[in-house]
This record gives sequence, structure tokens and C-alpha cells, in this order.
Amino acid sequence: MFWTILGWILFGLIAGFIARALVPGKDDIGLLRTIVLGIVGSVVGGLLFGLLTVGFRGFQPAGWIGSIIGAVIVLVIYNKVTGRKTRT
Repeated sequence: MFWTILGWILFGLIAGFIARALVPGKDDIGLLRTIVLGIVGSVVGGLLFGLLTVGFRGFQPAGWIGSIIGAVIVLVIYNKVTGRKTRT
């Protein structure tokens, strides 16, 4: 159980950092929000992949590419909703 949680945290951190690097501009959301962004992005990516390929099978995590795409989508939506993104 501990290693599963630690794995999700590490996975979320990496996917979140990659998403932040892909979205232009400065993101000052912090480490915890980056981890949550990556984890939520993985679930969103899995949901989108399921809808586009085999049909909705519930909330399942995606692989690396799906997680990064999902994290980018979540980050863009987060920036729009909170107004935190500044154009530079």
C-alpha cells in the first residue's frame, strides 16, 4: 500500500512537471499542486482514452502519454478558472 501511494505521488510529480513545461508561460503552483495536477491528469487522460477507444470503463489511470495530455488539459483549465496564468 505504501509503495503504491509513493508510486502515484512520483508519477504525478513527473507528469505534472512535464505538463508545466509544455504549457507556455510561468506557473507558480507549487510542488503539491504539481503532484495533484499529474494524478488528476492521469485520471482525465485515462477517461479520454477510454471514451475515444474502447468506451467508458470507469475512472482508470492512463499511461505516461495519456497522463501528460490529461495533465496539460487540467492545467489549462485550472489556469483559466483561477486566472493565475499571466502572459509573458
